[in-house]
Amino acid sequence: MNQEQLWQDLSALPPAARQQALDFIAFLRGRYAKSATAAKQTRSNLREEPFIGIWRDNEAMTDSSAWVRHTRQREWE
Repeated sequence: MNQEQLWQDLSALPPAARQQALDFIAFLRGRYAKSATAAKQTRSNLREEPFIGIWRDNEAMTDSSAWVRHTRQREWE
């Protein structure tokens, strides 16, 4: 379908239907403009996030598997 045919089809509609079609086009433009903007956002480097390494100096975390095992035993019994 080319633009001329689309314009003719739109013009042939009654005014209320034409307005609905234009509203729908505006909705689609807004919806896809947001998703295009979201896709352009760059991901931050995870290693630079402030929460990385917050437990680095925690002595209980020297063996994280043992800590999880102990916590599960304590909490689930």
